[in-house]
Amino acid sequence: MVVGIAQEQHADRCRLLAQWRQLTWPILHDPINVMQVTGVPIEVALDEHGIVRSLRPSLETLEREFLNRTFAPDDATPPEEPRAAVRPDLAVLRRLAEQDGSCQAWRSLGDALVLWAGPGGVDEAIHAYTRALRAQPDDGDAHFRLGVCYRTRSESEHPKPGDFQTAVDHWMTARALQPHRYIWRRRIEQYGPRLTKPYPFYDWVPTATSAIRARGDQPVELKVSLTGSELAGPKQGWEAGPDTGKPPDPEGRIERDMQDLVLAEVTVIPPKVKPGEAVRIHLALRPNEARKARWSDEDKTPRVWIDLPPNWRAQALLFITAPTDRPDGTQPQYMECDIGTPADANGTSRLLAHALYEVCHGEDGTSHLLRQDIPLTIMIGK
Repeated sequence: MVVGIAQEQHADRCRLLAQWRQLTWPILHDPINVMQVTGVPIEVALDEHGIVRSLRPSLETLEREFLNRTFAPDDATPPEEPRAAVRPDLAVLRRLAEQDGSCQAWRSLGDALVLWAGPGGVDEAIHAYTRALRAQPDDGDAHFRLGVCYRTRSESEHPKPGDFQTAVDHWMTARALQPHRYIWRRRIEQYGPRLTKPYPFYDWVPTATSAIRARGDQPVELKVSLTGSELAGPKQGWEAGPDTGKPPDPEGRIERDMQDLVLAEVTVIPPKVKPGEAVRIHLALRPNEARKARWSDEDKTPRVWIDLPPNWRAQALLFITAPTDRPDGTQPQYMECDIGTPADANGTSRLLAHALYEVCHGEDGTSHLLRQDIPLTIMIGK
């Protein structure tokens, strides 16, 4: 039989691809790379005894040398009967982690929580991987898996400030520890600037959904909307002239959002670059539920522009509104922009982005036109 294993953060994207290509074999989901693969694709041929007979077998000889053969055990020990996967006992793993205290014990608990406890286990998984790193700070696997958990929480209904940036920071640390890990590098490039992107990661999604609908089927619904960086392809250079939005309030006359009716969160990918390299800015704007804030019915799309110092470059801003079942106007709004640093820059640079939006709050639902000045911190160094 054929079984696939997807090294993918989002299982529903894998299901959409399988639906589009009409793949009929089971596909397992490995978001935290428990297989520790360094690159894809890989092919593994396992015989009826569970023994690996070939890595990357030749497709020309696979049928003759593997599929049509019966293998004998490599030793005199009778093979064990196949066993179904059993859900691990989380209580036992918790106790072992507390007693043992090793990186491996805490990482095993984190793995079980991610793979078996579902979205509700993400906070405890973050705690487990954090304890693993406390025991062994240079464990690349724990850093990568902790990044997966923070990214998962950042995309949930209950994100915490800084989750996305923390995910990227842990992925960057993992890659620095083991640069040969292809999966880790691609997870960062998935959200990074176009100048360093090897290929478009999810440009096939619109084609897939259209083809599935043309067959009369309903495409798998993606729970997390695609970011602009995931859809964008590589770019060799900058467009002529910066385009960071026209300042609708150049003299700063519009009232500032002093009540924090809209919360802004900035993620910079990668967090640090060499002089002349580019970063991608991800800006999330969320109405503050604690203030009972929501976007105005008249205008739910904020306007954002960036003050660029001399010799800095930027590509056009891109807004992506998350698909939402929130008719009350509380859905987050996302903006992305690639920014190029000067060749002679060094140290920590602080730019300013400005957001202009109409927001309502309170019982009366009065609409306010407000402005928020958002700092962008970019670290540059050799």
